[in-house]
Amino acid sequence: MPLYEYVCEACDHSFEAMQSLSTKPEDTTCPKCQAAKSRRIMSSFASKIVGTHKTGFSEIKAYNMLDERMDKLKKLPPMMGQRAAPTEANSQPSSSE
Repeated sequence: MPLYEYVCEACDHSFEAMQSLSTKPEDTTCPKCQAAKSRRIMSSFASKIVGTHKTGFSEIKAYNMLDERMDKLKKLPPMMGQRAAPTEANSQPSSSE
């Protein structure tokens, strides 16, 4: 069950109440003056990570994948390679006719 924060409009007392999601804010009574004029206020959200989840795991995985790809690219020949120096064999046009 979530923990909600309330402010009583009758006495301006702020309090917290653990209630189910289906409970209406109008039905909540103030613990100080017992008035049913409570208003739910916006509060911060908190969560607890349970298990082996690590923060930043997706970023670590992405960097590992990038490193693997860069290692594979290093093994390829350069895209803009240099031409071989002309020799007698490759300077003559081929006579296929």
